Amino acid sequence: MRAAAAALFVLVSSSAPGEQKLAKATFAGGCFWCMEPPFDKLEGVVSTTSGYTGGKVTNPSYEQVSYGGTGHLEAVEVAYDPAKISYEELLEVFWRNIDPTDSKGQFCDRGEQYTTAVFFHDEEQRRLAEESKQKLVDSGLLKEPITTPLRPATAFYAAEEYHQDYYEKNPIRYKFYRSRCGRDRVLEKLWKSPT
Repeated sequence: MRAAAAALFVLVSSSAPGEQKLAKATFAGGCFWCMEPPFDKLEGVVSTTSGYTGGKVTNPSYEQVSYGGTGHLEAVEVAYDPAKISYEELLEVFWRNIDPTDSKGQFCDRGEQYTTAVFFHDEEQRRLAEESKQKLVDSGLLKEPITTPLRPATAFYAAEEYHQDYYEKNPIRYKFYRSRCGRDRVLEKLWKSPT
């Protein structure tokens, strides 16, 4: 379980000699349950935490965010070892697991809380995210304009414990939800290489 590893999280700037130097990345990609698995399987990712960010309410609950009006997006905070995986690689995984042309939500989940965003933590992440987004635009893979914004990171609030590693704790419910929502069908069609 990757969320449990969050206690090991040490920012690059505050690591003592000999400690694992970790960095963090924050991505909103619709339902946070679906955004943990693609990052968890990557070598160099230490933990993923589902939560809420970008809003105006301190320590919001799932019910508050789901209802709308708090300004928060469901997001994942990824703790990773930059010696093993780069931020550019994380961005590539992020793009391939969302529909960046949908400004109203993701798949069956509609509303501001399910919209996408890259929350950058410093100027280097901002620059790399801009380059990654432009590379995607230039590729011509997507027929519609990219609407995913790049936003400065703000306070991140971990979601309730039952949301963490939901795909591992409730695999049958997770698979049913993901299938019903049509996420994989849309992603396969969206990212299919042009013939």
